[in-house]
Amino acid sequence: MSGMGVEERGAQGARARALAVLRVRSRALAVALLPTAAAVILLAGGSTGHLVGAGWNAARWAVSVLALLVLLAAAGVAAVVVRARPAVTPTVAITESSAPDLYRMVRDLAERLDVPAPSAIALTPDCDSWLEDRTHRTHRTHGRPPPPADHTDPAAIPAGPPNRRPAASSAASTGYSPSAAPSSEPSASSASSTAPVLVIGSPFLWWMRVGELRAVLAPVVAGTGPSAHPDIAAARRFVRGLDAAVAVASEPSRQPLSRAARAGVGWVARLLLRGCRTHAAEMERGVAAAAAERAQAVDYGLRIVAQEQVGLAYAGWDRLLTRVALPAWRTGRWPTRLDAGVVAALTELSRRDRLAEGFASRLGERPACDLLEEPGAMDEATSLLAARLFHGGPAEPGADWAPLEWHEYPEEVVDRTWRTDAARLHRVLDSLGVRRTADGTAPETDGPTLARVLDHLTAPPAPRTPDPSPAPAPPPYGTPPTTTVPSTPPTTTDATPQQYEAEYEAEYAAGAEAEDDDLAGTTPRGAALAAGLTAELAREEAATAGPRPTDPSLAPAATALWDDRPLPLLPLRPPRTGREILTDHVTAMVCCAAMDTAGAAPGLDWLDGPSLLIHGERAADLAPRILALVETGDPDPLRAWLADLGIRPEKPVRLV
Repeated sequence: MSGMGVEERGAQGARARALAVLRVRSRALAVALLPTAAAVILLAGGSTGHLVGAGWNAARWAVSVLALLVLLAAAGVAAVVVRARPAVTPTVAITESSAPDLYRMVRDLAERLDVPAPSAIALTPDCDSWLEDRTHRTHRTHGRPPPPADHTDPAAIPAGPPNRRPAASSAASTGYSPSAAPSSEPSASSASSTAPVLVIGSPFLWWMRVGELRAVLAPVVAGTGPSAHPDIAAARRFVRGLDAAVAVASEPSRQPLSRAARAGVGWVARLLLRGCRTHAAEMERGVAAAAAERAQAVDYGLRIVAQEQVGLAYAGWDRLLTRVALPAWRTGRWPTRLDAGVVAALTELSRRDRLAEGFASRLGERPACDLLEEPGAMDEATSLLAARLFHGGPAEPGADWAPLEWHEYPEEVVDRTWRTDAARLHRVLDSLGVRRTADGTAPETDGPTLARVLDHLTAPPAPRTPDPSPAPAPPPYGTPPTTTVPSTPPTTTDATPQQYEAEYEAEYAAGAEAEDDDLAGTTPRGAALAAGLTAELAREEAATAGPRPTDPSLAPAATALWDDRPLPLLPLRPPRTGREILTDHVTAMVCCAAMDTAGAAPGLDWLDGPSLLIHGERAADLAPRILALVETGDPDPLRAWLADLGIRPEKPVRLV
């Protein structure tokens, strides 16, 4: 079986499935025209004198009215399908003037594969590459100016993400980004101006070498060949239009007539999508198979090595976003060099785990980001877009959304986060009525101390075992019980465990009510404290929530599609549980005490995010000791750790 045979079979299968999709469209048109055809027959029969009589006259009127209504409904559905704007993927455009070497490499690759070159190139903050069709954007702008052609300036990135990211494969995709410009080469043909846009994952450009990037992009660029076929292009436009029509029909409306019309359009669009769903999926599989087979002859051996780097880049990018970028975004700062940071994270990962053979020699090769004229500007733009997609930050820098360089991270993010969390922890302790100082403590230490947290989370002592002496014999039946009253009431002090437990009776009740899946694995005091911290965080987020600032320089055509859904579009992590919130706050308090009483310092670990540096080394053994305190109320492992490092929990710490 030759390679050409496999490619031809894949292309032929894709074309056959495209024709099946178009047949669904033709059948829908035939059904819409069926009442009109019946009305024409009845009207023609009446004019020739064959279909006469009262019954035929009534039928002509009824069928004519039905045909008119069906035509109006079909025209409305067709107008929505044609004019609806399919979902697009937010990207950062790369103009040819900003990356001539990259454009040249892609064109050479397309020429070698004998396929049309992509019309433009764009970057996405994701570890993936695909093709996106933009023809619907050029055909349906309704006379409005086109969106900005270059988003390398962070302030020019659109204000919000689209409805959703369209489905895409490594060989071909049906999405589109509003930010790329067509090629400005004088020799570009009309076919290339309608060719799909090549979207490249930005981590690939910074981590991969030039040869590796070329090998990874080969099967993607090969997908422009099937995309140029008119039947496949028409089938894709039809499916994208139906998908966009469903999204339009799902938009809420206060007017009953509008709701009814949207419901009807949505029903028809979903019915047609169900009819062509299988054919569309098989068409895309055939396109991907044909493109992958065509790319077999280009850098096949290097592609195997490059695929290993794809997996490594994905792992490092995920760790960088969730462990490093997310804490910064939560404080209102966005790192401007995420792509450079993933290189540092992957370098550290390779050094620790020895994942890359010949790692030093590989770094000596030319990185793919050298194909860009200004890689720093591109990195900054994609970093801001990543913050928009994964966290929902504003579209431009401001007082509460400032850019951040990596050397500023320990002081601006780590230290500030720890002290803010520690301050919140003590505010909640105040609301629970927890004493600030223990008995016998000097009055000048009445401040935010780690000892206060340790004492509160320490599990209360177990109840005393009953006296093992034999109980007295019960009195004879019928004898009234006797009660012994002491001559003086027992004296209690604030230091006794019994009085201390009575003081927190309400707290225990709150902790018992909050003991659900969210707070499982904590003591009653820990559950109450975690519930208070969760409520405090919710109040703070509600107080800071509001309309996001947008870039007023963007054209309406560029902003209309970006602000129709809540942000973030792709949140990195699910909401933290109460136990996780409590653990993070106790950790922050321990780190503050270490910095203020033992000379520790905040640090940045490229793989684990914020870290505590003691004598220049990362404290890696703190987490299990804090878990022992939070989950079981046992402070001994943590107290021993504090004593070994000279950290004084009774000393007040500085808070934000």
